[in-house]
Amino acid sequence: MNDDELMALARQAAGRAYAPYSKFNVGCAIESADGDVVTGANMENACYRLGICAEQSALTAAQHRFGLDKVARIAVSGGEGPMVCTPCGGCRQAILEAAQLSGRDVEILCSSGDGSVVERYRISALIPHGFGPANLD
Repeated sequence: MNDDELMALARQAAGRAYAPYSKFNVGCAIESADGDVVTGANMENACYRLGICAEQSALTAAQHRFGLDKVARIAVSGGEGPMVCTPCGGCRQAILEAAQLSGRDVEILCSSGDGSVVERYRISALIPHGFGPANLD
């Protein structure tokens, strides 16, 4: 799957977000090493701290579909206008764990809500000196 196709799936997922409080829809698409793709969207709750980020939603779907050890690429799209949406700190930590399980420096494509800007990162750049499973051994 090419970058545009993966990002289109993330944008479609953002359209299925439930964000009545922030009005900030985020979608995420995760591609496995085998080319399988899952998506997720953010889901807010009236008890704000119970909300779920799109990346966490998609990572949960990935674990159930093909396993976190097969995560290869992630696309994130959110908001409106030209500002690029990147994963929050908690999601970066969750992506790092999947990356460490997979042995890959997972690539993350981050897009503005209107699709006018796409930036490419590796998880190692978004969370340097990260804490992971090896730290608990």
